[in-house]
Amino acid sequence: MTAPTSSSSQRAFIFDMDGTIVDNMAFHTKSWLAFFERRGHTLDPDAFFRDTAGRQGHEIMRTYLGDHLTREESAALDFEKESLYRELYAPHLAVTKGFDLFIAAAKSAGTKLAVATAAPNENIAFTLDGLDLRKQFDAIAGAADVARGKPNPDVFLLAAERAGALPANSIVFEDAPLGVEAARRAGMRAVVLTTTLPAEAFADYDNVIAVARDFSELDIAALFASEPYVLDDATTN
Repeated sequence: MTAPTSSSSQRAFIFDMDGTIVDNMAFHTKSWLAFFERRGHTLDPDAFFRDTAGRQGHEIMRTYLGDHLTREESAALDFEKESLYRELYAPHLAVTKGFDLFIAAAKSAGTKLAVATAAPNENIAFTLDGLDLRKQFDAIAGAADVARGKPNPDVFLLAAERAGALPANSIVFEDAPLGVEAARRAGMRAVVLTTTLPAEAFADYDNVIAVARDFSELDIAALFASEPYVLDDATTN
């Protein structure tokens, strides 16, 4: 499938999935802690979230269990962890408050919608198909599509490309510092949802244009009225 050609004027909203489209990070953290506890690791929940949210599963596995893990071993461990997460979260699966109305308004305004997530394909299907949301998006990019997770910009750049929008015309919606940093490296503005961390956790990011508790607090016209984010020479990809 050939990616759409980026338009100089096409606007896009790019949504992180976990903690943004769905308010589920407590369940991800709970499943990670249980997974590592089985292996003798006791972790601080808040520190673990700050250090890992947005990273791909195999990256997290190697950080905590060692670089010696083969790709096959990492995949088996990731399957165990994600199966545990889906079991825990399935009874609670729901969109973040205001999301449905927000994307309906965005689509009416001609905005392309994309998902950019560190989640594996099984979790993307679990969430987007479980909520009948896949049809709402013009593009989806996940962990299987890029080699590097957040804070690298790869998944956001791919989502924008697939949606046919330039980075300067794309606004990212995130709940994690690593995700906001990935948006910054991609040259994209970011909207923070405080579903997991308070606004203070994002104070140092100059690409943040709005902070909200959920989508009902956001105004589409005001978001696009903000100045495009300009990368400085110190930014690395």
